Amino acid sequence: MATGRAAVSASPLEMRAVRAVRASAPASVLALGVFSAVRGAGVLVAGLGSWWAGRDPLKVLGGSWDSGWYLGIAAHGYGRTLMWPDAVTGTGSVQSDTAFFPLYPALIRLVSAVLPGGPAPAGLLVAWVAAAAAAVGVYRIGERLLGARAGLLLVGLWAALPHAVVLTLAYTEALLAAFAAWALYALLRDRWLWAGGLAVLAGLTRPTGLAVAAAVCAAALYAVAVRGSRAPAVWAAGLLAPAGWAAYVLAVGARTGDPLGGYFTVQRQWGSRFDFGAGALRSAERVLTGGHVTLATTVTVVVLAAAGLLAVLLLLDRNPLPLLAYTGVLLLMAFGGAGFFESKPRFLLPAFPLLLPVAAAMARARPRTSVVVTAGLAGLSYGYGLYLLLVARVPL
Repeated sequence: MATGRAAVSASPLEMRAVRAVRASAPASVLALGVFSAVRGAGVLVAGLGSWWAGRDPLKVLGGSWDSGWYLGIAAHGYGRTLMWPDAVTGTGSVQSDTAFFPLYPALIRLVSAVLPGGPAPAGLLVAWVAAAAAAVGVYRIGERLLGARAGLLLVGLWAALPHAVVLTLAYTEALLAAFAAWALYALLRDRWLWAGGLAVLAGLTRPTGLAVAAAVCAAALYAVAVRGSRAPAVWAAGLLAPAGWAAYVLAVGARTGDPLGGYFTVQRQWGSRFDFGAGALRSAERVLTGGHVTLATTVTVVVLAAAGLLAVLLLLDRNPLPLLAYTGVLLLMAFGGAGFFESKPRFLLPAFPLLLPVAAAMARARPRTSVVVTAGLAGLSYGYGLYLLLVARVPL
């Protein structure tokens, strides 16, 4: 009998791991509750606002703008192309669904095959589950770097961003944020293979998934070149991380007959290209000089300016290299890419490390002050989300 008990007893290391999981679980549940309360109220406001405006809430939440492309790919596969002729030039723009990465539509198809309701409810379910997973990952990073209170505030701030309504639409930002948060957390704990695998999935989710691969590669390079690591897992993670992004880019290139440049041609036909921020500066100039601009454009300029300032603070605080690399690449892609200017804050939604300096400052304030500030930001986010969904004539 004694031998049997010894055979199944856990090692001290395993016992410490179990205790750590049990200790962090209640805090993670609380973080999930904070996120669910903030964004759940946002979904309720968006649904009631849509109903009051005479629009179907399911179509507003699950079928706005790019959601239609993702649902179409999930239902019918790739192959849809829209052409918008220009009467002046005789050419125009060509919009191909190969601009959209495949993982999110694949998950929608998988869920819709199991659950009733069709692609739209499945797309929302995938996005909501991903957002919940991202919120827990964001909390774990904040807790590790700043403490439990700052981690909760980080989650609340992220959920109350002006464009946070997108986290509860049938979009890919929540899914990318989930992969990014847990990949970064894995890097902070030296879980290299987990980080590399999650980076592959992030690269199959959005073009900006490349930022997760950049974080893993930067951390791996530092581990090898500076810390002298020879661990095979470090090399494997660094080599594996860009594989998802590269595989889809090459697949689109092979489909178009231009293996290396085909995907980028598809993006240019959509009006998306890298112009080193020239387009963003022109839009900012229109706002600052009093040109005729929409509220969405004005808010976009403010959000981008705030993101730049917070990036400086993030750098000055000497945060871990993976977070700096990830956030820096996301900022570079958002600021430097031409295209739909009003969509740039949406591209920055997964850049939650930008909020670390704010969460740290709020953690030093009185609890009541932190709650009031977060609640006020959430209220503004609900109103702006309604404006984006029901009033603004600009793409999300």
